[in-house]
Amino acid sequence: MRAAQADRERTVDVLKAAFAEGRLSSEEYAERVGAAQSAQTYGQLAVLVQDLPVGPMPTPMSSPMPSAFAVQPGPPYVYPGPPAAYAPPYWPPRPRRTNGAAVASLLLGLAQVFTMGLTGLPALVTGIIAKSQLRDSHQDGSGMATAGIVLGSMGTGLWVLLILLGVTHP
Repeated sequence: MRAAQADRERTVDVLKAAFAEGRLSSEEYAERVGAAQSAQTYGQLAVLVQDLPVGPMPTPMSSPMPSAFAVQPGPPYVYPGPPAAYAPPYWPPRPRRTNGAAVASLLLGLAQVFTMGLTGLPALVTGIIAKSQLRDSHQDGSGMATAGIVLGSMGTGLWVLLILLGVTHP
């Protein structure tokens, strides 16, 4: 991967700290700074600081400290895009999809007002289907499914009550 000027400057800062701590001679420091200024890739920068600690070491450490640009073994790194938890400002976060059955359940539950309760049972059924789909997927719509189930249950219960009253009291 190609290095930017800021990467070269960070490498020079690590070299300056190492020189100030006596880890590099003046000749070696000058040679490495020149190589850092002409480096084109991260790999070239990593070679310059791989034998140096990242910062000053006030006390001796039992394990080696990682270098500023550690070279990772394996195939070349391919940038996959923004991480799921954080997206830089130029990558807007992707909204989660809303479950279609949850939307249908809510709309059918609300439509009972205009259909005189005939969409109550479909609202209840689609709400239950939406709840089962939401358990398996990463979608939004749990509140809509719950509202559809509640409205559908109330509408269906009201129709059952009216039918029972009509049958028992002719």
